[in-house]
Amino acid sequence: MTYLPDTNACITLLRRRNANLMARWQAAKASEVVLCSVVVYELRHGAERSPNPTREHVKLDVFLAPFRSLPFDDSCARTCAEIRHKLELSGMVIGPHDLQIAAVALRHGLILVTHNTREFERILGLKMEDWET
Repeated sequence: MTYLPDTNACITLLRRRNANLMARWQAAKASEVVLCSVVVYELRHGAERSPNPTREHVKLDVFLAPFRSLPFDDSCARTCAEIRHKLELSGMVIGPHDLQIAAVALRHGLILVTHNTREFERILGLKMEDWET
């Protein structure tokens, strides 16, 4: 099994705010966890908004180093468009970055690690685990 943590899971982990998440993260092998360019973007944007961007980018460099990062490529874009269309038809849209992260997870057969299950459960076929509970 390979896991893709969403941005909020990474932030919670970086801030050491949830013991359950930290324990599950430490139990997972680095080879079982991948990131994606959308999550990296959101984390980097947060660093830019901080009072000390240089310090936050250094922290992210250390955090991100062990993990492979999957791109949001054309095949993910197609999957994302399909998901968005289905959600719009049902009136249950979610945020654009969450759509992209879900598309990467679906496209690569990954298990999304998220505490935001209410948002992501709208996406049919998406496997997810909440490591914070």
